[in-house]
Amino acid sequence: MKQVLLHDVKPNRRFGSCRPDLILQCRRMSSSSSSCSSSPLPSLEQNGHKGIQSPSSPQEFLQTVFGSNDQSTLSIESTGKRFCQYYAALVGDEKLEFLLTLSKKYGANQDSVVQVSQSLVAAQERGEAILLKVEERLRHTLIPRYQHLFSQIGRIEGGVKFLVDLRADILTFMGSSTVETDIAYVRTMNNVLRDLLSLWFSVGLLSLQRITWESPCDIVQKISDYEAVHPIRNWSDLKRRVGPYRRCFVFTHTSMPREPVVVLHTALTNDISTNIHSIIQKPGFRTPEANIIPAPDESDNTVDDLDETEDPNKITTAVFYSITSTQRGLQGVDLGNYLIKKVVRSLQAEFPRIYQFSSMSPIPGFRDWLVTEINRELHLKDIGELKEPWTNILKEDDIPSLDVFKDHDNQDPLEIFKKIVQSNNWLTSPETVKPLLMRLCARYLYLEKRRNYALNPVANFHLQNGAVLWRLNWMADTSVRGLVKSCGMMVNYRYFLDQTEENSKKYLEEYVIVASQQIMDLANSCTEKE
Repeated sequence: MKQVLLHDVKPNRRFGSCRPDLILQCRRMSSSSSSCSSSPLPSLEQNGHKGIQSPSSPQEFLQTVFGSNDQSTLSIESTGKRFCQYYAALVGDEKLEFLLTLSKKYGANQDSVVQVSQSLVAAQERGEAILLKVEERLRHTLIPRYQHLFSQIGRIEGGVKFLVDLRADILTFMGSSTVETDIAYVRTMNNVLRDLLSLWFSVGLLSLQRITWESPCDIVQKISDYEAVHPIRNWSDLKRRVGPYRRCFVFTHTSMPREPVVVLHTALTNDISTNIHSIIQKPGFRTPEANIIPAPDESDNTVDDLDETEDPNKITTAVFYSITSTQRGLQGVDLGNYLIKKVVRSLQAEFPRIYQFSSMSPIPGFRDWLVTEINRELHLKDIGELKEPWTNILKEDDIPSLDVFKDHDNQDPLEIFKKIVQSNNWLTSPETVKPLLMRLCARYLYLEKRRNYALNPVANFHLQNGAVLWRLNWMADTSVRGLVKSCGMMVNYRYFLDQTEENSKKYLEEYVIVASQQIMDLANSCTEKE
């Protein structure tokens, strides 16, 4: 659903920070409802440490945190707040040093683990009661000291959001460090924090909310800021995405009440869409066949039909066209799956005639994968291991279709193909390369695997949820982003509600991708011999 399906997003600041017509409403809300704003974490002085000089190093500070024997409620809360305040003041490499010190010095006591493990072996001959008692000691010994601290921080105001952001920093450290031992320590801490967050963000503790144009200004602004799949261009664009025949749903958490955790955009139509432009380019009810293909830099400022009245009798289909996880620190915490299921139930209750549910999904990584495969085969040709002009990428029948793109007579077909893919020059004659690109994209989605699961992260997300890899759509996203990511193609993952559980089980346990005949025919043609 970084799922990113679920994506690592950055705020979109291309237009104003708030709608002019709602500025007054926002001001009233912020002044009258303290519960709707996040309170900053207190400073060291506010925590009762006025006059105490801040420790000069992470090691010194952490010694003051973990060295206290005072386990009173006030002391524990004060310690958690001091930890948050100290960490928030760090920048750059200081945070990395702090995380490394925390993970190395305040994990499980390895000497104690060894000692209790030896006691466990000896206890096997002393009866079941003694054995269970030693097992309990071992479980307690294996709990890192920082886990107790994280649990305490999660109980203070603003603490859960702090831990979500802390884990985002941990993930950054893991991606930047090259020292294997350091990564191992921090990875253990990451797993502990992920497991805690998974408990705190279980579906029973999340609230489903529909966002409309009348929703609080700050939340609507965040819907724009967090949109990672199809960036929102202006207020008219945002208004149509929460307007008639559209639904925007979010999950929020009680500890982060005004912070959307996952955002799902849905179009309400009468059939499954074949391109994204029919959804985001025009407001209101659109038939899926409406093939609105803008220029890559086109900016649509129209506001027509933004207040159109919905006709429930027209709506038979829900198309999920954007799902975004807004918090990098929740990576690996399965939220998108639950959001889709809850939205399906909500839409069924609102529209009794609705019976089709599908995504309209991007295919991030396809073009990069394709160029990598082309480069690999060019290398094999250079060292003499490929003799024929056709390869695992190009079939013999593909060679003549590339002639129209030649720069000179002796140009290698693979070089031609690589050039037009990287430059998007295939757009000068798209139908010429349509069979080739569709075939290779189906191969990427259906046949290319990572640890026996789909290589593409968006495919992996929907297939885990029990969706069917249903239809590959040509020229479905001709924006610059769509061309760069997937040569303009998009894919529908269809949710047959009576089959999702079985499909999910097949995928997770047997590594079987349930796909339509179109997908299988395209993918299998890649493996057919000439």
